[in-house]
Amino acid sequence: MRIIAPFLALISAISAAEKPNILFIFADDMTYEAIGSLGMTEVKTPNLDRLFESGTQFTHAYNSGGWNGAICVASRNMMMTGRYLWNAQREEKTMGERKMWPQLMSDAGYTTYMTGKWHVRLKAQDLFDHVGDVRPGMPNQVKKGYDRPVEGKEDPWDPTDKANNGFWKGGKHWSEVEGDTAIKFLNMAKKDSKPFFFYLAFNAPHDPRQSPQKYLDMYPVDQIKTPENFLEAYPYRKVMKAPHSLRDEKLAPMPRTEYSVKVARREYFALITHMDAQIGRVLDALEANGQRENTYIVFTADHGLGCGHHGLLGKQNMYDHSIRVPYVVVGPEIKAGKKISTPIYIQDSVPTALEVAGAKVPDHIQYQSYVPVLKGESEGRQLIYSAYLKDAQRAMTKDGYKLILYPGGKIARLYHLTEDPFEKTDLLESGKGKKIARKLLAVLKSEALNHGDELDFGEYPGLK
Repeated sequence: MRIIAPFLALISAISAAEKPNILFIFADDMTYEAIGSLGMTEVKTPNLDRLFESGTQFTHAYNSGGWNGAICVASRNMMMTGRYLWNAQREEKTMGERKMWPQLMSDAGYTTYMTGKWHVRLKAQDLFDHVGDVRPGMPNQVKKGYDRPVEGKEDPWDPTDKANNGFWKGGKHWSEVEGDTAIKFLNMAKKDSKPFFFYLAFNAPHDPRQSPQKYLDMYPVDQIKTPENFLEAYPYRKVMKAPHSLRDEKLAPMPRTEYSVKVARREYFALITHMDAQIGRVLDALEANGQRENTYIVFTADHGLGCGHHGLLGKQNMYDHSIRVPYVVVGPEIKAGKKISTPIYIQDSVPTALEVAGAKVPDHIQYQSYVPVLKGESEGRQLIYSAYLKDAQRAMTKDGYKLILYPGGKIARLYHLTEDPFEKTDLLESGKGKKIARKLLAVLKSEALNHGDELDFGEYPGLK
C-alpha cells in the first residue's frame, strides 16, 4: 500500500481510506526491563525484539501511579479519559460524560476494536464498535498461589495446572484467546473501507503466572538471576502502605529469599515469553493481510512490577521497576532502532493517536502528543510526577535524579538515576543531596497541582 502522506505530515486533509491504522498493544504488569533485546534480564521476547528493532523506543516511559492497590485501574482510566491521575479519579464515575479515547478515534473516521483486559467502570461495548472476549482486572488467584515457594518444601502451586483456573479458565490460555480474537478482528478490518483503531490488551504477565510447560522449561530456576537490588525486606514497606499483607506482596514469603524470587521471576518470564508468541501471531496476521505498511503499532504496558526488586513483589511503589514500562512505536516514517530518552507518560499515546488520525485534540485531554519529539522539534517533557494513594507516596523524577516521599513518616529518599539506575543508594542517608532534594520537592509541589493532587506536603526533617 502506498503511503499518501508521512506520519509527521498534516493528516487531517487526507481521506479516511488513506489514514493510517493504529494498533495499540497493552501488556499488564510488565516492567521496562522485560524485553530480551534490551539486555537487562534473561527474558526471551523474540517477537517484541523485532518490533523494538523496527521502531523508535522511548526508553523512559512512565505511568504516574494509582489511587488504590490495583494500579491498573488508575492507569487505564487515565488512558481512556486522557486526564491526569487525581482528576481521572474524581471523574471516574462521570467519565462517560466525556468523549473517551475510542470515541474520539471513531469521530476521526476510525472503526474501533477491543479485546482483552478492561478494568474500567464503563462497558467496553459502549465505547468500541467491535468488542470480543473482555477479561476482568486479573485472572482468579487461589490460596495456594500465595506465600510460596519455600525452599526445601514441596511447592503447592503448579503454573500448568488448569484446575486452578486463572489464565486457564475456560480451557484455553487467555493470552491465546486474546491473540485469536485479535487475528479475527484484523481479518474483519481488512474488509472495512475505514482505517482501524485496535486496543489489544493482554492480561499477561499479571499473576497468577501460568503458562504452558514448554515456556517454563526455557527458564531453569538455577539459571535465573537475582535482581541487583534484591532485599529480604523493604524497610519502609509499612509507612508507604505496601506491607506484606497487601495482596501483591503476599505472593512470596516474607522475608524474601533468593530462591522464592528466582521462582517468581521464572514464572514471570515464562508468561511474558508465552504472550510474546501470541503477539508474534498478531504481527504475522497483520503482515499477511497487507495491513502492516500503513499501520502504526505501539507496544507498552499499564505499569511495571517489583517481582523481587527492593524486596517488593508488587507495583505499589515509586521505583522505576514499578512505574516505568517498555514503550515502542513502529510505522511509516518512524526510524528503526532509534532510542529517545525524553520521558513520556504512557497516556501521551492518546493525543499522539489523535494527531496521527488528523483529529483535533480536545481541551479536556491533559496529556501531550510526542509527535514533536519524534520530529526533533521539541525536547518534550522534563519531569515525571508519580503518586500512590492519597497520602502514602509521592515522587519527582527530573534531571537524572528521583526524590521519593513517604508523607506518613515524613521520610524522603533521593537517588541519582544516572549513576545508580537500580536505585540502591539513598543519597540522603549519608547527608548528601539535600540541596537537590529541596529543589525537587519544590518542583513536585508545583507539578502536583497540575495533576489535581490535594496532598499537604508539610515539612521533611531530612531535607533541612
